[in-house]
Amino acid sequence: MKVTKDMLMGDILDTEHAETIATILMAEGMHCVGCPSSLMESLEEACAVHGIDVEPLLNKINAAIA
Repeated sequence: MKVTKDMLMGDILDTEHAETIATILMAEGMHCVGCPSSLMESLEEACAVHGIDVEPLLNKINAAIA
């Protein structure tokens, strides 16, 4: 599995890698992991809300779940 920036947060967090990904998101300041409204946002949209550059985060996530 490879995470992409257009994937919905809900879909990303509904995978076998959810715990690893959630830990990374929380460490980056994205405490929206448990927020119901964030589950319908893409990773890119969630990053924009939090002022986070999506590409480095995406690389970190994909490296961790590879």
